[in-house]
Amino acid sequence: MAKTAWLERNKKKTETVKKFAAKRAELKAKGDYAGLAKLPRNASPVRVVNRCKMSGRRHAYLRKFGVSRLTFREMALNGLIPGVTKASW
Repeated sequence: MAKTAWLERNKKKTETVKKFAAKRAELKAKGDYAGLAKLPRNASPVRVVNRCKMSGRRHAYLRKFGVSRLTFREMALNGLIPGVTKASW
């Protein structure tokens, strides 16, 4: 499990991105890059990290399922993800 501080920091970044989304779009449309530079760093959507919903892990994140590869494997083996089975041939 990821530290709760990391999870909270990511939530805070997400809120900041939402708060400044309209202003960023406006400044980008104008081409005012000096104005963009004056916005907070965390207002950029690139700074938000995809994290596993179960464990908070940031690496090996599967977008389609919203979890990391390790959590995905556990859930698939336990039959918690519909339509996913272990391959065998």
